Amino acid sequence: MPAAGAGAGTGAERPAVARPVVTELRLSAYAGRRRAIHPLGPVTLFAGPSGSGKSTVLGAYEALARLGAGDPLGEVFPDPAALVPDGARPDNQGRRGFRIGCTVDGPVGPVRLDLAVQAEPELRIAGERLTCHGRTLLTTALRDPGRATVQAAWLTAGATPVTRAPLPDDLLGTALLPLRVAGATAGQREVLAAAEQTVVGLRSLFPCTPDPARMRAPVLPGEGRLLRHCGNLAEVLHRTHTACPRRHQRLATVAGAGCAGPVTAVAVQELPDGAVQALLARGAGPATPLGRLGDGELRYLALALTLLTGPGVLAMDRIAEVPDAMQCLTLLADDLDRGCDARQTAALLGLAATISADGHMRLVGSVGAAAAADARRIPGVAVVDLTP
Repeated sequence: MPAAGAGAGTGAERPAVARPVVTELRLSAYAGRRRAIHPLGPVTLFAGPSGSGKSTVLGAYEALARLGAGDPLGEVFPDPAALVPDGARPDNQGRRGFRIGCTVDGPVGPVRLDLAVQAEPELRIAGERLTCHGRTLLTTALRDPGRATVQAAWLTAGATPVTRAPLPDDLLGTALLPLRVAGATAGQREVLAAAEQTVVGLRSLFPCTPDPARMRAPVLPGEGRLLRHCGNLAEVLHRTHTACPRRHQRLATVAGAGCAGPVTAVAVQELPDGAVQALLARGAGPATPLGRLGDGELRYLALALTLLTGPGVLAMDRIAEVPDAMQCLTLLADDLDRGCDARQTAALLGLAATISADGHMRLVGSVGAAAAADARRIPGVAVVDLTP
C-alpha cells in the first residue's frame, strides 16, 4: 500500500510569492506515471504523442483541486482502479492504490501536499502529509480499516506539541484544518496559514474545455458565468459587454488576431424571445453570428475570454473569503490547440504569456507536436515533453 511522501528539506530560501499558486505536480504512482515531478510556471504546456499521459497529468491537477474544494473522494475518482499503476501488486490485505501530490507556493513559502489513496478493496484516503520548510504540519494515516476515519495529527507547539483526532477517510484533511484548528498557538497559526494557502492555490483553478457544438445557438440570459464547456458564451459576452466594457473591448481586439476578416467589435444582439446571440462586427460589412464561425474560431474566442476575465466571470468554486485581486487563477486547458490553426494557437499563447506576467493568471495545458514546436519560440512559455 502506498504511503504519503515525506517533506523536502528547507534548501535555499526563496522570496515569498504574493498569491498562492501550484508550482509543482508530483505523480509518484498514478495511472501510467511513476516518480514524475513536473514544475509548473506561469504558462506550462504538456506535449507528447497519444498515450504519453498529457490528460493524465492535467486530470491529476484537477483532482487535487476538487479535493481542495472539499469534494468527496468517490466523486473525484469515480474509477479509482484505473489509476492504480500497471503492475502494482496488492499487499497481504489485498490493498492497492496510487499516490499524487503538489507544491503550493505563496506568502508562507512552498507548502508540500502528498496524498496516498487506497483504491482497492475500497476507496479511501490512506495517508496525507502537509509540510512547509521541512517541518511536518499534518499527517494522517489509516489505522483501523473497520472505521471510516483516518488518524490525524497536526502541529500545536503549545502545552501539547501535537493534536490528534480522527478525520473522515473520504475528504482531504488539509481542507478540513481551517474548520478544526483554532489558531490559539504559534504552531496552530503556522498550520492554518499553510493549509489555507494550499486550499486557495488548489481551488483557484478553472478547467476549460470549449465545445463548439454547444456554443452556436442563442442562449437565455442567466447568471452570466462561463461554464466549463462554454456553451453559454453568448450570455457571458452579453454580461461583459455591459459590466466589463474595457475587457470586452480588449476581447474584440484579440478576436481580430484569431478570427477571419477585419474584426472591429464583438457585439451582442437581444432576440425577440429574450435569448441573446453574439456576433462579430467586421467593419462596414454585415455582422457574423457566432453560430456561423468555425470550430477553431469558437474555441479561440472562448479561451481568450477566459484569459481576459477572472473568477467572477467563470463558473468555478468561488473563494468568498479571498478577494479576487489576491488570487492567481489557473486556466486548465486540455488539448488547447484542438481545432485551432497555428495562428490562433500562437495568439492564445502570446496572450497567456502577456497576462500571466502580472501574477493574476496562469495557464496549464496540453498541445500536439506542431503546436509544441511553435510554443517553444514564444517567450514565457514552457513546454514539458512526455513519453509513453
